[in-house]
Formats: sequence, C-alpha cells, structure tokens
Amino acid sequence: MIDLTIENNVAEIVLNAPHKLNSLDEQALAELSAAYDDAATAAAGGTVRALLIRGEGRAFCAGRDISGVVPETDDAVAYLDGLVTPLLKQISAFPAPTFAAAHGACLGVGLGLLIATDVVYVADKAKIGSPFANLGATLDSGGHWLFTERLGSHRALDLIYTADLMTGSDAVAAGLFSRVMPAEELLEATRLTVARVATGATGAFRASKELVASIRDRRLGLWDSVSEENTAQGELCRSADYAEGFTAFQEKRKPEFRG
Repeated sequence: MIDLTIENNVAEIVLNAPHKLNSLDEQALAELSAAYDDAATAAAGGTVRALLIRGEGRAFCAGRDISGVVPETDDAVAYLDGLVTPLLKQISAFPAPTFAAAHGACLGVGLGLLIATDVVYVADKAKIGSPFANLGATLDSGGHWLFTERLGSHRALDLIYTADLMTGSDAVAAGLFSRVMPAEELLEATRLTVARVATGATGAFRASKELVASIRDRRLGLWDSVSEENTAQGELCRSADYAEGFTAFQEKRKPEFRG
C-alpha cells in the first residue's frame, strides 16, 4: 500500500493502492506514518535531503477509505484526531523540504496530505475540492483553513455547499498550490526539481520552512518576521554550508553543499 525508496538523498513515498484511488484506511495511515518516520531518521543521518510523495494509478488520493465503514458506529473523531491529524503534523514537521506530485482526485485526507506538504505541483486536470456534501459530512483534514485562507469565505463555502470540484489549473490560478503541469509531465518534472533541491543547503531550507510556519501559524507581523529571520541567519552563518556558499560565490564556482 505504501512504498518508500531512498536514492541520491531523495526519499520517495508512493501511495500504491490504485484499485481504490489510493484512499486511506487506518492501516494505510499507520504505514504512511511509519514511512515518514523512516525517512525522517534517514534525514537526521544526512542520507535524505528532500522528499517526494505521489500516488500510483489514476489519482493522488481520493481521501478516506469508507468502503467498510458502518455509519451508525463510525468514530470520526478517533479516525481524524487519533490518526489523520498526527500524521499531517508529522508531515508538516519533516526536517527537509517536501514536495508532492498530485494528479487525479486529491480529496479529503488526500487534500490534507497536500496541505501539510511544503511544495505541491498538480496536474492540470487534477480534481480538488470538497465532495463531503454528498456524504452528509463536512470538509476535514485542514480543508476549511486552506480554502478560507487562500480563496476567502465566500468561495470556500461555495465549494463546500455545492461539492463542485476545481481542476488543478483552477487551483493553481486561485493560489491554492504552487505549479500546474500536464499530467504526462508532472512526475518527471517534479522529480527533477526535488533532485535539485536535495543538493542544496538543507539547513537554510529548514530555517525558511520554520519561518514560513511561524508566519502562518503565529501570524507574525513584518518586524517580528524580520527579527526571526535575523536570528536564523545568525545561526546559519556559523554553518559549513554558509561558508561554502560565500566562498563559492567569491571564487565564481558552483557551491557543493553538504546539507
């Protein structure tokens, strides 16, 4: 169901249940968490400097696997609070840059995986939105935050009430995610970017990741953000990659960062 490979300082996690559009049940969520744990351990040891998550088959992830759920006895809180939210926090805190290549359905928990990932590239015809109106349920996994933050309350509620889906092209145009590409080019192009980032100054990337999270979650103003940037730069200036970057610039050569 969940595959992890590590090669050339890149961890690639694959949602590999194409017969059910990579929808996630409790076991799959546990496997996905374990894969991120293993990749984080490798990152701590210096063998992973960037991570890519993608899905096999026709979709990235269609959300929760509800095929065996009995509505009368379902415990949504146990599923979301107990399994999904800890996983999303784990993904968000991953100690290296994370990327997603998303195509087809990106719904529910699948959308949450994208929200928790640093950089998201989507296929032009990907399907993004909130189908929960058809289930008598509400959008979860951070979807309300994403839609309201990026689209405003009116557009957010329009998508939630109607269950209409956006294409990947529409989602990127609206500012939900980073880049849109034709589906047939998505994976190769994303892999090339991830490979390039994996040769970069991982410590500096991690500092930026933490700064962006602080601005998002703590609503830092300009001068508080500047103060935290100054502190981060002060810590980085004592690192080997900082010295290498400056020296390479002065010597007019390409830097060789160690991460």
